[in-house]
Amino acid sequence: MKLAAPAPASYIAVFLLITTVASIGASPPRHIRLPASSNKNYLTNEEHWFNQTLDHFSPYDHRQFGQRYYEYLDDFQTPNGPIFLKICGESACSGITNDYLAVLAKKFGAAVVSLEHRYYGKSAPFNSSTTENLRYLSSKQALFDLAAFRQYYQESLNLKLERSNIDNPWFVFGVSYSGALSAWFRLKFPHLTCGSLASSAVVEAVYNFTDFDKQIGESAGPECKSVLQEITRLVDQKLESNGKALKTLFSAAQLKNDGDFMYFLADAAVTAFQYGNPDKVCIPLIEAKRAGKDLVEAYATYVKEYYVKSLGVSVETYDQQHLKKTTLTGGSSDRLWWFQVCTEVAYFQVAPSNDSIRSSKVDTRYHLDLCKNVFGEGVFPDVNATNLYYGGKRIAGSKIIFTNGSQDPWRHASKQTSSPEMPSYIITCHNCGHGTDMRGCPQSPLVPEGDAKNCSSPDAVNTVRKQIIEHIDLWLSQCQSSGACSM
Repeated sequence: MKLAAPAPASYIAVFLLITTVASIGASPPRHIRLPASSNKNYLTNEEHWFNQTLDHFSPYDHRQFGQRYYEYLDDFQTPNGPIFLKICGESACSGITNDYLAVLAKKFGAAVVSLEHRYYGKSAPFNSSTTENLRYLSSKQALFDLAAFRQYYQESLNLKLERSNIDNPWFVFGVSYSGALSAWFRLKFPHLTCGSLASSAVVEAVYNFTDFDKQIGESAGPECKSVLQEITRLVDQKLESNGKALKTLFSAAQLKNDGDFMYFLADAAVTAFQYGNPDKVCIPLIEAKRAGKDLVEAYATYVKEYYVKSLGVSVETYDQQHLKKTTLTGGSSDRLWWFQVCTEVAYFQVAPSNDSIRSSKVDTRYHLDLCKNVFGEGVFPDVNATNLYYGGKRIAGSKIIFTNGSQDPWRHASKQTSSPEMPSYIITCHNCGHGTDMRGCPQSPLVPEGDAKNCSSPDAVNTVRKQIIEHIDLWLSQCQSSGACSM
């Protein structure tokens, strides 16, 4: 394991690949970058740095890069309390957010550490994101990052406590893609964690993800679904007759590709259901329908006022010309996540052949063309290989808790049935979406400590949280009694 990297002298230094090996010692619809939380919503945002191996699968490539992490020790019961590893997913990791994990840390006297996903945020190995440079961006590399970091941090803690050959009990947490990483980490490195919580964990790579759109229809309910479908039909018609004026109405004239534009409109609706705000889209549209108002204009108002203005989503993130840019900027995560989509997991949110909400323009060909246009010839997702490696919904792990919200379209890529040592819970309520167990309601913007009071059924959330606590308590105690805390 390598010694910790000192804090870089400048932001640019983070992006410079470290070529000298230390010789001493042992991060979603298509990715949606929601607005950053304010500092008060973080347990900590003090940066720490760690020298990470660039290619864990090469016996001769010893290059490294600086990887950012955070630690929160306010509730840690020194020296033998548990360590909770919160996995960051497909966006910049700006700190440890004050969600329900804060409550769990207090209850169990745990330290909380969080590692930024390779390539995202400040943890970029290269100074550009060309397709060639992205060759080391994968879930497999990310899992080894977590394993190496876990060992590094444990040894650093032992050094501080002036002890050796001792392991604290570790438990891993993640939501969405990072929820999948949480499950996969326990699967691949069971000796490094007592268990994991895989919240809204998308463990099944799906090529044509038609169930995504179908779930939006179920979550919307008959009346809202019908209105959304009517809007799609009207938009498709207007796109043919006067596409420029239509895109201008939605402040999206920059989206020259009609598929990009229709994907943008589809995501705008999806987000309301996925993140626990279904009434934001359904109530104004149903009212507009009943009043005989122009539905396209009503939807344009929703998209501009809620999706773009309130949530801070940029239209640019849907533009393939933007996705082709390789210069590292604040919007680089869009290109990065699409690379993972186009090489590993797909999750192509295509329109079902019948009764769809999204436009038929958002089909398999649209996605494959995007992958080719943005990353080059021959780039496409091998979902069979991904599911062969991890097991998909048939994951053969143990001591993994799976949780999903009833309204979340992503739950159809998760494990929704319990099996031995892998309990699965569905939290059912009107606004229970993506990561409800950790984030409360709505899931965005952040609710401090994941408070469930605004969920339509707080009892449904709290019942599952009680089960989570019982499993964590049991598995941590089994870890300790089995001697797993000794290296």
